Amino acid sequence: MNPTSSSPIEAPPTTTDALRGVSRDKAGAPSPLTELSRIDAGLPPGCETVGLPVVWDAWTAGGPPVEQLAANYDLLTVDHADLGDAVAAGCLVPVDELVGAAALERWRAGAIGPAFAAYQRDGRAWAVPYHVSAQMSAVRADLTTAAPLPTTWDDVATSAVPLTVCLGGEHALLTLSALCLSEGERLGEGAEFVSREGGVRALERLAELVARSDPRLWHRGPRTVLEALAQGDGPVYCPLVPGCATATRSGRHPLAFGAPPAARGVLAGTGLAVSRRRAHDPLIREALRDHLVRLLADPVQCGLFPVTGAQPAARAAWADARAGRRWGGFYRATLDTVETAWILPNHPGFPAFQHTASELLRAALVEHRAPAAVVNDLNRLYRQGSCT
Repeated sequence: MNPTSSSPIEAPPTTTDALRGVSRDKAGAPSPLTELSRIDAGLPPGCETVGLPVVWDAWTAGGPPVEQLAANYDLLTVDHADLGDAVAAGCLVPVDELVGAAALERWRAGAIGPAFAAYQRDGRAWAVPYHVSAQMSAVRADLTTAAPLPTTWDDVATSAVPLTVCLGGEHALLTLSALCLSEGERLGEGAEFVSREGGVRALERLAELVARSDPRLWHRGPRTVLEALAQGDGPVYCPLVPGCATATRSGRHPLAFGAPPAARGVLAGTGLAVSRRRAHDPLIREALRDHLVRLLADPVQCGLFPVTGAQPAARAAWADARAGRRWGGFYRATLDTVETAWILPNHPGFPAFQHTASELLRAALVEHRAPAAVVNDLNRLYRQGSCT
């Protein structure tokens, strides 16, 4: 099986000779998991470091919801915004039921920025941070010394650098959220997602950015946008896109990442959660614990993750200049951006709002709808679809 291709959900295994895991196919994300599985497969009997190995599948954006995946897999990666729905469905095992309080506190204290807190709900940790990222600015690395990059949205407005925004999938709402944060908004803390005044200003800014973006590109997802930046025959700068270490070495032109013009970007990445489907079995439960403990261990976080181009949860790995040398200093250059990233709400109903709101935003930008009317529609959707 190819671990980096999407695989259909099949019937769960009937033996305990292996755990079954599924990882989102984000750039670099599956690499440590599949590499650990490769190492496990090569160990002779009696030398195993975990009770049971894991066979990993991968799925892309737009795949099944967490509760459906949890019915067929033992370990699964989840976005922090999906936790409310998953917890409400009762399909996950809280991490604190598997590991001791000391280990949990050690992971929390050592995590970069809000990476650990993002997977908490109702006072419990429902996943551990696995692939950590945040919205950053991305630019062709060979252009970083030619002229200073924009540091504010006013700088972006007056800059002549060819740019594009990234509004594919859920990133339409994420980009608007970052623009709202730069206006001083406190998003999703009440009955409405954003105030009328702040939302209008952010939408006006977003419309200006779209008007300057390649019409073939602005509505696409991060992978397509980063590939286009690296080609060198179109836009060379994106002010808000999830940072990707491997993009510093891929494509015709390597990319460099840094702080976005916004005061804060939105936290991205995924966490690793445990499903309830077989966790009642003591052997499987112990093996699941072993995998979490190993994944968060310092040698894996500070060694294996950076080597494979994944983005670890441990702050120590991001602060280590040696860890990021292979990737153009990516980790050190973006550490502060991740540390200050904003966490999306994770209450039930938010994923549906995020999807519908992003579709609404893309349509409104194409149709040049009045920003005030769009903000009203966003807040109506938020009130209808979200349950705090």
